[in-house]
Amino acid sequence: MRKYLLFIVCLSAVALSATAQTYEEEKKQQKDSAIYQGTYLKLDLFNPVFEAARSKGGIQDYELCINVRLKQRFYPTLELGYAQAQDSADGGHYDGRGGFLRAGLDFNGLRKHPESPHALLVGLRIGTSYQGYNLTGVIQNSSYWEMPPVDYTHLRHADAWGEVVIGCQVQIAKGFHMGWDARFKLLFTRNDKNGGPLPYYIPGYGYRSDTNWGFHYYIGWKF
Repeated sequence: MRKYLLFIVCLSAVALSATAQTYEEEKKQQKDSAIYQGTYLKLDLFNPVFEAARSKGGIQDYELCINVRLKQRFYPTLELGYAQAQDSADGGHYDGRGGFLRAGLDFNGLRKHPESPHALLVGLRIGTSYQGYNLTGVIQNSSYWEMPPVDYTHLRHADAWGEVVIGCQVQIAKGFHMGWDARFKLLFTRNDKNGGPLPYYIPGYGYRSDTNWGFHYYIGWKF
């Protein structure tokens, strides 16, 4: 009889231990799922078409975005891409190309329904780019004598800027999302320490100016 009681006690202890372990695992999974709600991979459709049309094919701009949804409200975001620009004026020719990277954080402004798959996003970005470019056939002006055209080749330049972003993200079907955002950009690298000619187009930023505006229209998939 004692052997049977001992066997039942041991079996009960094992069952309780397994149940407790299963409970802790489920609790941990629920906690993890409450923090992490998926990763989004998005492709910008607007800029490749807009920049090519505005520059008559002289500018090509491609961008991919990755963001993660945390605690229903926060979207750490990484954006990367590639751009190239070509243009001619007054006998001179410009040719530049390079990559860019932006990193930042968006906040979901839908306070009443944070669990919704849709999001109204407000955020900040820090962007940087690095490119190589050539300026050939540049005419030099002189009031005394005629100067031959000058070529600037194998130039390199890095730029940095900040962005304020506002936009939205909408679920069209399960896993499939679309969205847009508008951006105000502020350029940090406004001068060249070496005093050389600066690139007139900055990958990921746009035409060189102290401030700039941007717009993106995305399609994406949630993993």
